[in-house]
Amino acid sequence: MKKLLFLSLALLPTACMTPSMDEAPKTQLQVREFQTRSFETGKTDDVLSAVVEAFQDQGLMVKNVVPQVGLVSANKEADVEDFGNAALRTIFLGQHASWQKNMIVEATANVKTFHGKTKVRVTFQRKILNNHGGTDEVNTIEDPKFYQEFFDKVGKSIFIEKQKI
Repeated sequence: MKKLLFLSLALLPTACMTPSMDEAPKTQLQVREFQTRSFETGKTDDVLSAVVEAFQDQGLMVKNVVPQVGLVSANKEADVEDFGNAALRTIFLGQHASWQKNMIVEATANVKTFHGKTKVRVTFQRKILNNHGGTDEVNTIEDPKFYQEFFDKVGKSIFIEKQKI
């Protein structure tokens, strides 16, 4: 009985994160479409700077900027440990118990100018690490609204730079 209770408690968090059956997987083309945005400026440096600022606005730490190739990378770490879940797993599994401990969001952006416009493609990936330092999950964030909000911040930053505010 205890094992059945533990198994149901252990599977509950993953069941809540499973996509609904109605939601069809997105094609790579669909994902790329909402990960990419063009801006009506040929000033790559201004757009690159706006991307850095948008990353910072979202709490990410910019780790690398390579202006020559238009690459920006950033990440953010968060503690996601559920102490109740950790305690239950430790009671039932002892020293071999495993639970989710940390989450890392990694972001990369590629910025390039083409025919007077600057195109930005950004990707966000979420990694869940367990208490042993191993990786439990790695998922690309595929929420169009999430990317829309990011690009809105980039657009506002470009506008402010243009207006010299």
